[in-house]
Amino acid sequence: MSDLRLEEKHGIHVKNIVRNAPPARLYEEALKNEKGTAISEHGALMAYSGEKTGRTPTDKRLIKNPESQDDIWWGDINRPLSPEVWEINRQRAIDYLNTQDQLFVFDGYAGWDEEYSLKVRIICARAYHALFMRNMLRRPTKEELAGFGEPDFTIMNAGKFPANPHTEGMTSDASIDLNIEAGEMVILGTQYAGEMKKGIFTLMHYLMPKQDVLSMHCSCNEGPDNNDVSLFFGLSGTGKTTLSSDPNRLLIGDDEHCWTENGVFNIEGGCYAKTIDLSAEAEPLIYETIGFESVLENVVYDQETREVDFTDDSITKNTRTSYPIYKVRNAKIPCVTGHPDNIIFLTCDAFGILPPVAKLTPEQAMYHFISGYTAKVAGTEVGIDEPQATFSACFGAAFLVWPPTKYAELLAQKMREHGSNAWLVSTGWTGGAYGTGHRIDLPHTRSIIDAIHSGELSDVETMTDPYFGLDVPTSCPNVPNEVLVPQKTWPSEKDYHKTAKKLVHLFQDNFAEYSDYASDEIIQAGPSIPN
Repeated sequence: MSDLRLEEKHGIHVKNIVRNAPPARLYEEALKNEKGTAISEHGALMAYSGEKTGRTPTDKRLIKNPESQDDIWWGDINRPLSPEVWEINRQRAIDYLNTQDQLFVFDGYAGWDEEYSLKVRIICARAYHALFMRNMLRRPTKEELAGFGEPDFTIMNAGKFPANPHTEGMTSDASIDLNIEAGEMVILGTQYAGEMKKGIFTLMHYLMPKQDVLSMHCSCNEGPDNNDVSLFFGLSGTGKTTLSSDPNRLLIGDDEHCWTENGVFNIEGGCYAKTIDLSAEAEPLIYETIGFESVLENVVYDQETREVDFTDDSITKNTRTSYPIYKVRNAKIPCVTGHPDNIIFLTCDAFGILPPVAKLTPEQAMYHFISGYTAKVAGTEVGIDEPQATFSACFGAAFLVWPPTKYAELLAQKMREHGSNAWLVSTGWTGGAYGTGHRIDLPHTRSIIDAIHSGELSDVETMTDPYFGLDVPTSCPNVPNEVLVPQKTWPSEKDYHKTAKKLVHLFQDNFAEYSDYASDEIIQAGPSIPN
């Protein structure tokens, strides 16, 4: 007999439903039915996501409903889809799921603060996807599961089945469609598990600001003294997960949080970390989580020993591991904490211009939050041999639903209320731009973060950066003084000024999009070229 709850609400009439299975059962089902799945030498489930090994942001759609359409930041980030096409894609997903001999259902919570958490249901055809979301959501207790009832939000993952690219509004055979009012999400044409995680995050980005709660793409940890709390904002590759994984501090979470009137809570029940070049020496807290229950995604391994080669990017540079947060030895559970003392904006500046650390005024904090800058290293295309600037509003534009200024205003409000300090930390290049200089040593960056937490950087002498107007500390424990001031590290002063001017123009051109919404104080807090 089919599951009446799924049949009545979604039209799913598959008889064999594996509901809220333990990891061992999901391992068995994955190994039995999913090609290429294996167990690593340390006990993690290794799975492949198929052709797509990362998110496809251009295929994300929000359903344009009268109730929410005036709130949404429409454009390249949030592309509209009509209710009529939503019904077509939804039915396409249901029809595919109904062809399966067996489906998996997992019920969990998004959010550790019970006042704001959402009940989420995952319906999928792959055991790998069910195990992934068992890691990434907060797992209910037996008592909570018994009274779970109907979910607030349901994801129907039919990712193995393509969207029809000829359907109106489709740009490929993949479509990730979120219907806020219906409380549903449909996935077609991509088996990359991260789409489910980020779909929930997108929904939270809409719902939380309506309750004056700031949803944030950041990691969070808590210190041993007076429970001091830090938030780490940053785009991919800036060190957000690495730097928040500190053995001397408690981890609240590595990626998605909300800041309420009571403090900060983690949205997720686990972590989703990159594994390219992962080692026990460089990132021990992440490395040691890779075992039973963890998912290793798109990694290369020895067919005989099942030993993973974390340096091999022949499948994708975006190799990942998903693991429940309780596998992190210094995780704080439940994943809730107080108001942040320090807000750290991480950027990987491949131009070599931004200082390794700078203290921000409130206005500068708003400017850099809205800008969301980092730089990617070129080299993937013939003839391109210099860094490429990337700006992503609020350090996570891909997941914003409201206009960026909505989140910036909430951040400013909460910083004022709780006296939080803001810092800009570059984990990028020093001694010149990419190709000339070198990446800032990770131990130096860790020493900078330690000095922020200890309060040592708050009292040292500073100098003003000539282009960005930032207060730059001139000394920091365990960091050479010359590393802290970028212009002193460049071999050519002429090249430094030329590159600095280029970066200033890139910032100014990007911020022009927000100039009509930002105050004069925020605009003036941006960089300028000195006379």
